[in-house]
Amino acid sequence: MNTLKLTPFILMSLCMLSCSDDDDVMALAEVESTTIENLHAPQEGGRGEPISGSFTKFDFETGQITDSDTEWDIAFRGTTIAVNGGTVTGTIDEPLRTSDAGITLVSATFEDITEIPADTSFDQDSHEGFAVPAGSGNGWYNYDFTTNILNPIPGKILLVETTDGKYAKFEILSYYKDAPSDIDPFQDESRYYTFRYAYNPNEGQVTFN
Repeated sequence: MNTLKLTPFILMSLCMLSCSDDDDVMALAEVESTTIENLHAPQEGGRGEPISGSFTKFDFETGQITDSDTEWDIAFRGTTIAVNGGTVTGTIDEPLRTSDAGITLVSATFEDITEIPADTSFDQDSHEGFAVPAGSGNGWYNYDFTTNILNPIPGKILLVETTDGKYAKFEILSYYKDAPSDIDPFQDESRYYTFRYAYNPNEGQVTFN
């Protein structure tokens, strides 16, 4: 008799738990996808002189450039990309690393990366150098010395574990102001990044769908 009386209550409880689970799934925020245009990453020096100048810091959570000393994920200066994880490299004017973010460069198309692969190993900056390799052909770009033009290498995608343990992917589309399709290295200003990214704002979620 007691069992029969409790059965509707149990069924109702199970239904409520099921609805609660559905609500949790539906409560996930949407993946954020956008393109950043003309992120200026100037530097001083070069041509035999020490390179210096502040890095331009970017935060995926806000989708904005930031002046914060702590709330940033990646930073740009010239062709160099820093990540807010690890230690300083010894480069002049670089920001302090205050978090445990990581970054890795993979060969794929932006669309094909629908999630962070389970075996992904994220690298951090260190005294040995930046996690994103520097130099033409070594990381994200090629530089043609005959034309003085720098182009992103097609199919090079950067995956990021952010300062708060979330995930992003981004692809650099251009290094010149307004992303010209026909680059004139003597007219088009360089050190202006255009890149597209996808960022999953949900903790523990590695997908970009």
